[in-house]
Amino acid sequence: MRIAEPRPEDFSSPLLACMRAPRPRFLLAAVVPMLVGLGWVVHNGHELDLPAAIGTLLAGVLMNAAINLYNDYQDDLNGTDRRNEERVYPFTGGSRFIQNGILGRGQVLALAVTLFLTTIALGLWLSTYAGPGLIGLGLFGLLLGWGYSAPPLRFNSRGLGELAVFTGFGLLPSGAWLVQCGQWSKDLLLVSLPIGLLCALLLYVNQFPDRRADLGAGKLTLVARLGPTRARWGYPLLAGAALLLHLLLVASGRLPLPGLIALLPAPLFLYAARCLFRHADEPVKLTPALAMTIVAVLGYGLLLSIVLFSTAAHSTHPG
Repeated sequence: MRIAEPRPEDFSSPLLACMRAPRPRFLLAAVVPMLVGLGWVVHNGHELDLPAAIGTLLAGVLMNAAINLYNDYQDDLNGTDRRNEERVYPFTGGSRFIQNGILGRGQVLALAVTLFLTTIALGLWLSTYAGPGLIGLGLFGLLLGWGYSAPPLRFNSRGLGELAVFTGFGLLPSGAWLVQCGQWSKDLLLVSLPIGLLCALLLYVNQFPDRRADLGAGKLTLVARLGPTRARWGYPLLAGAALLLHLLLVASGRLPLPGLIALLPAPLFLYAARCLFRHADEPVKLTPALAMTIVAVLGYGLLLSIVLFSTAAHSTHPG
């Protein structure tokens, strides 16, 4: 079942359009890694500073929203989204707000810049908790978000989009921890590897329906470079690496034994991989793979964060 794309008549006010343009339903992808970081705080016996935690979640959501908008702006500018006839809305092909005449390209850019500036202001406030290390981390995140689609870096056009997403989302838990504790956690960097890989997997699978449009616009994503037959093997490779790393983290004691609960969504990855292997070059049939990947990634992160929040008394590692 296809979901109808947004149209101008769907929005009674410009404010409502601005709220919907950053694709709010997908912003949980930024929230979940930060919940893992906050869970790590509690798991290691620290008490959460609630205002700082809320500020951290808000900053992460606004940053992700700004990046979504800026990517829409760049993909309209380079023609990717305008020529994308095989998109699977709402998963791929952008928000369609520019192409369907809801907001102008300049309005989307202005909204993205506004959210970037708001995120910077929040980050400066949060740095009073975390110290200058958070400023460096925030600037690095901004570089990744801007460079993901903007020239001259254009990570997504160089086959480096997955690496950028893995790095950016994989550091979100450390940002949440840093605000609360004011120092880095080496163990958390390891614990964050699976969620970073799975967020990169989200980007990777979404590239399949957009492959021809990306190629036509000179946007050489990893899937566009490999082609669907070879690229489909990347799905089990990324998902398998993430799940194997999680098992190793539990086996090494860095994650508690109840952390195995986070692997409950694993069959969804298998389902999605099976669908992808059958229909890698048939975008219209990839909706189940795209949807199940999102559910599985969010399920993994939410279950892991619940385990961390609930196992403070059993923590044996200082972070």
